[in-house]
Amino acid sequence: MLFFVGTWYLMLRTLDISYWLTLALAVPAAFFLVRLFIIQHDCGHASFFRSRAANNTVGFWLGVMTLTPYRYWKRTHAIHHASSGDLDRREFGEVDTLTVKEYRERSRLGRLGYRLYRNPFVLFVIGPVWQFMIKHRYPIDTPRSWKREWRGILWTNLALLAIIIVMGLTIGVKRFLMVQLPISLIAGALGVWMFYVQHQFEDTYWEHHPDWSFFAAGIEGSSFYDLPAILHWLTGNIGYHHVHHLSSLIPNYRLKECYRENPELHHVTRLSLVKSLECLRYKLWDEDMHKLVSFRAAKTAGA
Repeated sequence: MLFFVGTWYLMLRTLDISYWLTLALAVPAAFFLVRLFIIQHDCGHASFFRSRAANNTVGFWLGVMTLTPYRYWKRTHAIHHASSGDLDRREFGEVDTLTVKEYRERSRLGRLGYRLYRNPFVLFVIGPVWQFMIKHRYPIDTPRSWKREWRGILWTNLALLAIIIVMGLTIGVKRFLMVQLPISLIAGALGVWMFYVQHQFEDTYWEHHPDWSFFAAGIEGSSFYDLPAILHWLTGNIGYHHVHHLSSLIPNYRLKECYRENPELHHVTRLSLVKSLECLRYKLWDEDMHKLVSFRAAKTAGA
């Protein structure tokens, strides 16, 4: 928290010096915000603190900072953990993924829509703006029966409004947005990228519900994103994603230790920074080959 607040304040001070310097500082600030999101994530799993009240209180206020309503995200993310890799339960918290067969059965307009959705610019630039800044303010896909989650969304929005009013009365809305917007845009793109590469790699796991296995989905459908030490710290060790999916009660500060002490966790898909870029190729799940394939590969196979 101190790193984020300190960098935010430096960005504010540099507005009168050079906005390029302000934007440069937005990069480390965004990484610090991603780390705070992972702490919020652990609070949602009731793993960061022993106290439920501490997890929920800290999680809520971090949700305000990350533009992510805590209770809403906690519930949808639990659904993701319970259904990741299940072809018959592609619900909340997933990057939309079609099978080759489903893609071919779509109309020409439907295929175009899916291609646009899977375009990197849409996924990592437009997508985070939509998800964090717009949809999280009023997530219309949330059932009305989720009353506690809807209250959390309302309180998060009210807290954000209060912050904007206070910032407007102190430093001015324009200066506030000049600092906060770049941070939120970069952090959003980083967050979506981390989630994307942790499940959207070539030999990931998808099965229909009768054959679906929670254990297999965790160990085969989640990658080990082997990052440099500083990036592991900045991203709250979420790169050890297969460990997290096998047991979400392990807090981020114990994931690395758990990985080291259990050799069986070493035999998973490992992605380096360079290799992770290959994940951008894969768009469709081929049920015959049991792997993600590119649009071109799917077209060639169907020729």
